[in-house]
Amino acid sequence: MSALAPAAYVNPFIGASTSVEAAGVYHGLGKTSPGAMFPFGMVQLSPNTITGGDNGSGYSYEHTSLEGFAFTQMSGVGWYGDLGNFLVMPTTGELKTSAGTLANPDEGYRSRFCKDTEVAKAGYYSVVLDDYQIKAEATVAPHSGMLRFTFPENEQSRIQIDLARRVGGTSVWQEVEVVDNYTISGMMRCTPEGGGWGNGGGHADYTVYFYAQFSKPLTDYGVWNADIPEGQSRKLEDITTPAYKQYAKEAKVIKGMKKYAGKHIGFFTNFATRQGESVLMKAGISFTSQEGARKNLNAELIDWNFDQAYQHCESEWNKALSCITVDSEDEVQKTIFYTALYHAFIDPRTFSDVDGSYIGGDKEMHTADGYVRRTIFSGWDVFRSEMPLLTLVRPDVVNDLICSMNGLAEESGRHYYPRWEFLNAYSGCMLGNPAVSVLADAYRKGIRGYDIEKAYTYARNTVERSGNGERGYAPGNTGISETLEYAYNEWCIAELARDLGKKQDETKYRKRSYSYRNIWDEEKQSFRPRNAQGEFLPWPKEGILHEGYGCIESNPLQQGWFVPHDVEGMVQLMGGRDTVVTHLEDMFRKTPEHLLWNPYYNHANEPVHHVPFLFNRLGRPDLTQYWTRFICTHAYHDGVAGLVGNEDVGQMSAWFVLASIGIHPLCPGEPVMELTSPLFRKIDLNLPDGKKFAICTHGEGVYIRSMRLNGEAFQQWQLPFKKLQEGGTLDIYY
Repeated sequence: MSALAPAAYVNPFIGASTSVEAAGVYHGLGKTSPGAMFPFGMVQLSPNTITGGDNGSGYSYEHTSLEGFAFTQMSGVGWYGDLGNFLVMPTTGELKTSAGTLANPDEGYRSRFCKDTEVAKAGYYSVVLDDYQIKAEATVAPHSGMLRFTFPENEQSRIQIDLARRVGGTSVWQEVEVVDNYTISGMMRCTPEGGGWGNGGGHADYTVYFYAQFSKPLTDYGVWNADIPEGQSRKLEDITTPAYKQYAKEAKVIKGMKKYAGKHIGFFTNFATRQGESVLMKAGISFTSQEGARKNLNAELIDWNFDQAYQHCESEWNKALSCITVDSEDEVQKTIFYTALYHAFIDPRTFSDVDGSYIGGDKEMHTADGYVRRTIFSGWDVFRSEMPLLTLVRPDVVNDLICSMNGLAEESGRHYYPRWEFLNAYSGCMLGNPAVSVLADAYRKGIRGYDIEKAYTYARNTVERSGNGERGYAPGNTGISETLEYAYNEWCIAELARDLGKKQDETKYRKRSYSYRNIWDEEKQSFRPRNAQGEFLPWPKEGILHEGYGCIESNPLQQGWFVPHDVEGMVQLMGGRDTVVTHLEDMFRKTPEHLLWNPYYNHANEPVHHVPFLFNRLGRPDLTQYWTRFICTHAYHDGVAGLVGNEDVGQMSAWFVLASIGIHPLCPGEPVMELTSPLFRKIDLNLPDGKKFAICTHGEGVYIRSMRLNGEAFQQWQLPFKKLQEGGTLDIYY
């Protein structure tokens, strides 16, 4: 490995585009955020170029003007997104209270910028705002962030904060108070009525509290207040209209107030600056209270040393990313690798304050005892690669997540797990019962710092609430996806029941795990959705390539391979090993080389992410090696278009991290890793307990000729997870 530290290879612009045109499909590209982030931190201080559309990150690289810098962000998601709160913008000249638009930046306070001035690193972002000739820089700590603005000479310089702003809509109520000559404090209430996650459909209901300080005294300050009519709808489609923007543009400006509240307010502080003068702002964020925000800031950013704060953040990224070291002469591949690992270490993020306080599922104050309360669990995506990666290199985060889900299940009174959790919201996004997979995988790998009996009860309740049940399949238009994923989740419960000595449950759920067979149609040689009466739904003209026939974001060809817990049974159902290999090869051969959204092997979305590893179980490990290498080199690049699909909260990147080092699970919950051909000469897994597992390649090529594990011949294509945990060396010979 070169002398560069891991963080130096991180390129946060990889995937930082929402462009539908570049992706060729409405899902867009990576949708990552390029701003300053801390490993698994609460605060993500990132530039925002747009409010509106399916732009979860609030940023897209092709945009040439920006609205400001938000202290909260979601990176890599679709479904309209959320957060993007506490939007800070430095300006000069006349105060403007509306952001303006991409088409006409001059309508508001946004500023054009030149791409050549954008710099993004692990823990740092900067850009020059051309309309104001201000250089803006951002860095973060776990619960707080700092901005440094270098101004031109101007009698009317300012920092302004849009407290109503939210990526997928608007906060519905805001409060701000001047605490002293340098400090403001307040809150922003975000509910489904203001859009947000799924434009309200994700049930996001949270409050962001802030405690912010300025390096220049508050001598000429005030608020603006937009007069939002009573009864005015405030969803995404409303707040992006010209009429609504006019409310903000005509906002009343009130100077010198000490305390203010309203439906759509902002805060500003005016001051004179000399050429090259730096004015700083720092803020603690909390989802618990204003006092929590104050404590968070005071615990992390006690002075105004921006460079020191950035150096600390960079150091923490180097520590985090050093869990895996890769040796290669290909510097670009190392950039792709460490950026992927960086993306995988953004969520599930910290939700509790520095003192452990958090708001629970009952909207009451709680204290996390012995763990960090975490949030943003993109279940359907991350159970496949992201969570298995973390079980290896960050088991503490996985343990925290299970404790957090147990807490939420109890506090909310639901007593079951969420599919897609967002700031305590059971958003219901996507399908299946992925938290059950995460629990089973963690428990079977020895991650057990939680109440397993309580966890088992919640997991069992989850599959009983939504599963194949006694009917033996999930009826309706999404019945293929649901039936197959529920069957796998029921296998996960069966495995847990066996380990816990619950024999009756094991028998019950083991039987249900075979329910995938109930939707197989021998005539069409495909899984098909059934209605409640058991009849197959009409066969579409496009057949198995029809996206949406019985499937979510996939087609029967893609979703139909999802029987990871019973590959032998699936193969028998489909006509035997040779037939299955032929069909799989045909699917891969028809896949476009760019690997963007397509009806064959669609790496741009999650349902097929396990498929290349099926060849290992079919006696063709050479094909696993060929296709994983092909995907690593064709679906991942060093550049804005470096991800062929949405990042999906770490999943897309985690797949690359694991596949590129030669290991990946086929079936989470089964504590083994499939082996494939690594990209690198040597990989060191520096495990949390101090042990090290090395993967060393000898010679060049794609196809593995032989392997030795700790000096002994190794002839299997599945490596027990326990062998990784114990440490050792796997030598691979091409």
